[in-house]
Amino acid sequence: MKKRNPLAVFFLPVITFGIYYFVRFVKVKEEMKFQGASIPTAWFLIIPFANLYFVWKFGQGVEMVTKKHMSAIACFLWIFLFSTIGMAITQSKINRTL
Repeated sequence: MKKRNPLAVFFLPVITFGIYYFVRFVKVKEEMKFQGASIPTAWFLIIPFANLYFVWKFGQGVEMVTKKHMSAIACFLWIFLFSTIGMAITQSKINRTL
């Protein structure tokens, strides 16, 4: 996994009008899949209700990669409820386990 600056993860989606939000999901998903996580295609992000499934599976991947320092439900709720703030917090947890 690559260490990313949580502040960049928070601010870049704003600067890029949301594009980095999706790019980061895809990049981190691929890195987690390389470590054995089972996460579906990122195309689910643009499909209503399927995006919730994707974020849940993403959270399970984060739980696996962080060795349960961040639970899947916590990751899901942070991202679902707080969007870029949740992504920054999730990235911070990932960075601590690297």
